[in-house]
Amino acid sequence: MPIWMRSLVALAGFAAAAALTATAASAEKKYDPGASDTEIKIGNIMPYSGPASSYGVIGKTEAAYFNMINAEGGINGRKINFISYDDAYSPPKAIEQARKLVEGDEVLLLFQPLGTPSNSAIQKYMNAKKVPQLFVASGATKWGDPKNFPWTMGFQPNYQSEGRIYARYILDHYPNGKIAVFWQNDDAGKDQVKGLRDGLGEKVSMIIADKSYEVSDPTIDSQIVALRDSGADIFFSWAAPKGSAQAIRKVGELGWKPKFFLANTATSVAAVLKPAGLQYSKDIISTAYLKDPTDLAWNDDPGVKTWQAFMDKYYPDGDKTNANNTYGYVQAQAMVQVLKQCGDDLTRENVMKQAANLKDFSTDMMLPGIKVNTSADDFFPIEQMQLMKFNGETWELFGDVIDGEVGH
Repeated sequence: MPIWMRSLVALAGFAAAAALTATAASAEKKYDPGASDTEIKIGNIMPYSGPASSYGVIGKTEAAYFNMINAEGGINGRKINFISYDDAYSPPKAIEQARKLVEGDEVLLLFQPLGTPSNSAIQKYMNAKKVPQLFVASGATKWGDPKNFPWTMGFQPNYQSEGRIYARYILDHYPNGKIAVFWQNDDAGKDQVKGLRDGLGEKVSMIIADKSYEVSDPTIDSQIVALRDSGADIFFSWAAPKGSAQAIRKVGELGWKPKFFLANTATSVAAVLKPAGLQYSKDIISTAYLKDPTDLAWNDDPGVKTWQAFMDKYYPDGDKTNANNTYGYVQAQAMVQVLKQCGDDLTRENVMKQAANLKDFSTDMMLPGIKVNTSADDFFPIEQMQLMKFNGETWELFGDVIDGEVGH
């Protein structure tokens, strides 16, 4: 064979080998809408306005965290395009924004849409579209139902777990107490009350009064007065930040001194306790699974210092006393972990597969001993919490980490 012919054959061989390599490389990469070699589009819905607008800082913290990730090179070379819309805590608006994100922006997934009412409104749509509704910003137990809603997963401890943890503490320390419950009239409030009732078990009759409210109610004074008049010496407030602040203030103004338990979602010193009045907030008990940067115990903690440096550089306008800014940071870290585990298979199916494959995952702002564990039939990432009491300035942890596991 002439030399020129041999060269052609060799070139053809090289070309074929190169084509095979390229095909193999492209075969390893799998993309659904919202993902490419350079970008991952993540959708989000937040109440930047309306009655729950104090939660809006969560979306701002998450945007800041993704900006940091992008500045550091992204995830496996891909930059996050975080698209966050306001739904004003309105279910019809949430449906509108979910459609816009999925069908208009063509995001890979929805991350951290906030609120039980809004997420309840979009859950069937997201599952019908087979688009992940991931790490829902609500503790409703319904987000942990992989059999019926395989595309929806929560993250934070669910409300029933939290209710069980309080019940255990009350049975141990105040077995003869009389309980009054103030709750939000939606799935979140009903879930929390169910956890408390289930946790009390045979002693559920300790609950002698309960009153609900609508998140849009301008005042809740009459409910608090009625609960005070019930003769209860233990009071539960399960309400959004604004309602909780109103409840704390009214209980204080009435001179009522019950053992006061406050929902974990309303423990922000900046957004709840200060507006309510720190003098009225002293000795309130709640639960935590994240470190509180206002607690002097964490002053020299490396994780808290890392968080503070992040806030200074990427979210300098953010309030470091607002627990929601810690929450958003941890949620974004978990989202990044899932995307890292996805590698080059950025399909919606693999996003859910990796979200359901978190093993003893923790971050620098979670309390020691709190671990994230999920599986194909366990969509409850965190089920442990620790009790804490407000000392008038900061929250102080006490006791051990408690598991409030709900039967799956």
